[in-house]
Amino acid sequence: MKHSVKISKNPSGRITVDFSYSPVYIEKVKAIKGYKWHPKEKHWSFSYSDGVIDRILSIFKGEKIELDPTLQVTKKSLKTEINFEDLRRELTLAALEMLRKYWKKFEPSSKWLFPGDRSNQHLHIHSVQKIFANACKEAEISKETSVYSLRHSFATHLLESGVDLRYIQEILVHKSSKTTEFYTHLSTKNLSNIRNPLDNILDKKRGDES
Repeated sequence: MKHSVKISKNPSGRITVDFSYSPVYIEKVKAIKGYKWHPKEKHWSFSYSDGVIDRILSIFKGEKIELDPTLQVTKKSLKTEINFEDLRRELTLAALEMLRKYWKKFEPSSKWLFPGDRSNQHLHIHSVQKIFANACKEAEISKETSVYSLRHSFATHLLESGVDLRYIQEILVHKSSKTTEFYTHLSTKNLSNIRNPLDNILDKKRGDES
């Protein structure tokens, strides 16, 4: 279900944004400097500066947007915008830097970050699988894998690094926590590191006696 988003300008010259409650969108608009929440009017406002409308449009891209016709919208706001700050939470710094270089070099003009043969279509899954298969071959990985293995590996490494299952569930966009708990069966590292409390008590007792 799409959100209805109303973007306009108030008498003081600030950009106002009105949308139905969404924790995800609230977190994103709060990343814009100079934001202000108006509890009485139940909308957000931002200082009218260069790029702020583009940023807002990129946040709500794909939603039903009602834009005040008096606001100046540049061609830039109609292009695909990548919020690298949001991606930083899910990408390593190395991967994020590679994505920045790709963006600057190729400047994809379509709505897709990785367009296919036709600009109005994204890169086909078969093309992605072929690229992944070639990468596995070059890395001499003989085990049968698929692109989805990257997702499993990512989640398992997060779990083994001590990340709470609730956060992993949010990152992977799992509706049910039971789906995320699947990764506890893949990882045995944390289980093997669990120390029996009795061992701690006995170690302390031995230390006191020595």
